[in-house]
Amino acid sequence: MKKKYCLLSNDVETTSIWHNTLRDKTGYKVLTEGMPLLLDLYEKYNVKSTFFFTGYIAKLYPEIVKMVLPYGHEVGSHGLSHEKEDGFDVMPLQRQIEHLQTSKKIIEDIAGAEVISFRAPALRVNNDTAIALKEAAYKIDSSVASQRFDMFMSFGGLKKLNWLTAPRLPYKTSETSLFKKGNGTIIEIPLSASFIPYLSTTMRVFPNLTAIQRNLMAFESSKTGKPIVFDTHPNEFIDESDEERKINKRSKNVAAAFLQDTVRSKLKVKNLGKKGLKIYEREISYFEKQKFHFCTIQEYCKQTGLLP
Repeated sequence: MKKKYCLLSNDVETTSIWHNTLRDKTGYKVLTEGMPLLLDLYEKYNVKSTFFFTGYIAKLYPEIVKMVLPYGHEVGSHGLSHEKEDGFDVMPLQRQIEHLQTSKKIIEDIAGAEVISFRAPALRVNNDTAIALKEAAYKIDSSVASQRFDMFMSFGGLKKLNWLTAPRLPYKTSETSLFKKGNGTIIEIPLSASFIPYLSTTMRVFPNLTAIQRNLMAFESSKTGKPIVFDTHPNEFIDESDEERKINKRSKNVAAAFLQDTVRSKLKVKNLGKKGLKIYEREISYFEKQKFHFCTIQEYCKQTGLLP
């Protein structure tokens, strides 16, 4: 019987879902509220997870990186910044390399361990990103969501069309594209999706639909060995609803602003805070009962022979 893997991963940043913008104040709430709740939940189920930190929040609050280390979680990079203009799909190659190297150094200096795993902010990458990751000495990427089809609700939608043809199982990428198999040095661990993404945002907004999707993901995993790769954010488990809400519009394009800011931001505030955490625990409990093995992305790559 094939070993079934559940790879729970977390993107740690200063994004305020309530205000649809980046805020240092939100980063502090992530540090003091969201992260402790998430770490306690993982400890309860003996979960080893991967945390992708932006260089910005790591430098702002170094203790947010240090707090995961005693639990045996993996520390990865979520890029240097989560600013819209710093998307890896719009930055030229050299700037991508600089962002990757700078983020890597900031996080490694805090964690005291090598960082080899990366996830792009908002999953935005282009054909230079595979080259940049190699140049910056990364070995693993998890920025591709194979067969996910909600790309027009987020930035970089057109480039994310490559998700539709990307392999579903983990693979070695080509030297020039994270979306294709090849002889490159980067290992791609695709995020789980089945038309809609399987991640904590859809989990909170459509919990019943996510439960059905989770069952399908588990069935697929039992047949093909494909790991469950779930993405969550500790900023989803904080509550900022006591503040007056003003939705920040990040796009100048009217249609894009309506889909990516107005519609999406209104949906994303459902079940924030401890309500969301309770729904997340339901997902973790399911995989525990189904005898899935929880481990970090790096450890998965080692156990399956993808990483020597």
